[in-house]
Amino acid sequence: MDTQFKRKIAFALSMGVITTGIISFVLLALNLGFAEGFALTWLRSWSVGYAIVIPAILLIGPRLQARLDRLIY
Repeated sequence: MDTQFKRKIAFALSMGVITTGIISFVLLALNLGFAEGFALTWLRSWSVGYAIVIPAILLIGPRLQARLDRLIY
């Protein structure tokens, strides 16, 4: 596995953790408030979001990047 590919995987995993964590936290806080069981609900929502986002980033991301590269350059 080359370095560039490893960097893309590491970026996707890191960005997925950060974005799904922030989004799930904010949306749950807005919709449910900080009720009892918030942390467990948040962690469950975060894990589901992460499981959905990572394949999407890895599968859709390169195609989207290629289209944008053709459009911009």
